[in-house]
Amino acid sequence: MRLLLLLAFSCWCFQKVQAQDSTALVPKAKDTTHSIKKAILFSAVLPGSGQVYNHLAMPKGKKKAYWKVPLIYAGLGATGYFLIHNNTLKNDLRTEYESRQAGNTPSEQFELYDDTGLLQLYSIHRQRRDLFILALGFVYLLNVADAGVEAHFVSFDVSENLSMSVEPVLMQNYRIGVGIRLNFR
Repeated sequence: MRLLLLLAFSCWCFQKVQAQDSTALVPKAKDTTHSIKKAILFSAVLPGSGQVYNHLAMPKGKKKAYWKVPLIYAGLGATGYFLIHNNTLKNDLRTEYESRQAGNTPSEQFELYDDTGLLQLYSIHRQRRDLFILALGFVYLLNVADAGVEAHFVSFDVSENLSMSVEPVLMQNYRIGVGIRLNFR
């Protein structure tokens, strides 16, 4: 182990050191390629930003992707609202049940329900809360997946110069098959 460390240290010490000429700074060329990973990362960090990134990279004349951003936030907002609403009701029902078990009088909000009714409502709102947690995750993942798919289609060619022909092919082992030939011009 010591020999390995000594060898690594000696290699590090004998490296050639070069000074950089500060007057010869060459500006780096800006990378203009559209990155699918960037679109997915942007959309994962801030929902909708991947769609905006894809919109900025779209060539003129193509459908724009920015119209999806309000739909994403509407989906996240609606599922988030119902998640919070059901969680609040679930907590209120649990507090009411515990209060009744302690011998207190029922509150005005839940005075029409007996203890079993409170437990059933608690179970219903807990299930709904769990369902909206899954729905919120689904909308979020749908946002990320949409940004990735849309990023693939930024440079997708849908011009009239595409053709396809289907024709039978004779294989080497004398079996008949069907082949597809795509001509891109």
